[in-house]
Amino acid sequence: MNKKCILIIGGARSGKSRFALELAAGSDKPVLFVATATAGDDEMKQRIERHQKERPADWSTLEVTTDVSNHIRKEIGRSRTVVLDCVTLLLNNIFNDCSYQTGPQNEAVIEEKVAREVNSLIECIRDTDASFIIVTNEIGLGLVPADRVSRLYRDLLGKVNQTLARCADEVYLMVAGLPVRVTPPNPTS
Repeated sequence: MNKKCILIIGGARSGKSRFALELAAGSDKPVLFVATATAGDDEMKQRIERHQKERPADWSTLEVTTDVSNHIRKEIGRSRTVVLDCVTLLLNNIFNDCSYQTGPQNEAVIEEKVAREVNSLIECIRDTDASFIIVTNEIGLGLVPADRVSRLYRDLLGKVNQTLARCADEVYLMVAGLPVRVTPPNPTS
């Protein structure tokens, strides 16, 4: 796989992470797996442990909640494929870091932090000599959330997903475990 950026988007349990792992394993290049999940309870701790066991032992793992691009730059080493799993939790971590209170002033702070995080990630993708496989959720297909915080989260994630899709070479929508390529193939790749 030549250097490229691949965005994998889909609903919960649609097979996004599994597909990302398959793509990374198929690259035959050293992999840095960037995990953004935190173990807030026992069930989540078990999920994280299951995911850790699914990854090849020779992959490097970076567990980070925010500021992912700076951490990637410091830890990339000889890795030439980076898997970021996932943007959805990264955004959630930013919300948690802001100890969110409703109100336009705090919303502006969150929006600014999200924009800074995403812009920094895009710079890292462009400047790093590695392919990126980025996992994110599509949460905008359902009902409009009932509360202001949830609507802000949904709206910001939608904007982030659009931004990442524009800079990606390939975008896949996962449906029932099947990858559906959303972007047309690039004739030069």
